[in-house]
Amino acid sequence: MTIQWFPGHMAKARRQITEKLKFIDVVIELVDARLPASSRNPMIDEIVAHKPRLIVLNKADMADEAMTRKWIQHFEQLGYKAISINAQAGQGMKEIAAAAKELVKEKFDKLAAKGVNPRAVRALIVGIPNVGKSTLINKLAKKNIAKTGDRPGVTTAQQWIKVGKELELLDTPGVLWPKFEDQLVGQRLAATGAIKDAILNLQDVAVYALRFLSEYYPEQLKERFNLSDIPEDIVELFDAIGKRRGCLMGGGMIDYDKTAELVLRELRAGKIGRFTFEKPEQKEE
Repeated sequence: MTIQWFPGHMAKARRQITEKLKFIDVVIELVDARLPASSRNPMIDEIVAHKPRLIVLNKADMADEAMTRKWIQHFEQLGYKAISINAQAGQGMKEIAAAAKELVKEKFDKLAAKGVNPRAVRALIVGIPNVGKSTLINKLAKKNIAKTGDRPGVTTAQQWIKVGKELELLDTPGVLWPKFEDQLVGQRLAATGAIKDAILNLQDVAVYALRFLSEYYPEQLKERFNLSDIPEDIVELFDAIGKRRGCLMGGGMIDYDKTAELVLRELRAGKIGRFTFEKPEQKEE
């Protein structure tokens, strides 16, 4: 399964980000804690390489806690400041503002020494679709300013948003990149909902997700779908889940489309438990 998705507004967003960089003090890069490497856009490194960077691992409540700690350590070893949050619940909001101020302290101290009056830190928020940027902005601003949705592509324009007196945020549309060199990246993004389902074969995406869970989180998979064991054959696993959840067609045949949709819906809602699709050591390899 080859997955690509690069709508026109994303190319436009890249150009707009480049144009606005001269006004930016710090870049807040939001990633999905369940796939911290795959949900990072390599184009962002090219565009904002010289700016101070804060990497924020969102949806940490849905990720494997031990893995999240490893990823934060990994990013800090690469020279980035990194924190984990749950934007939906508003957890970690204070840490974001504090970390942003810490990253620009040297620059602001120099400006103060030259007699420049203090001003709000200007931060650019970047991230791929459906990673939670709009939810984060609304929590930081303490009001519903940015559009939110459980599907990718909700934000389609840039806007400046004030967060108290100390922070100003520039929201941008989620930006994927034109080509996934590693198709595993595309599969992980598809499984977590970062790519529109309408352009995907959901059976293929569910197959990837079930094989991953079978190998790394088998007990969670068994518990959620009431399985005594996990069949090695993926069709048998689909059959077992479909039968238990009533995903049937006429004659008692398994409805594989319905089963795939159910698996992905429950995975994305966190009902199968906490998991992380990738490890730092895999990225290094």
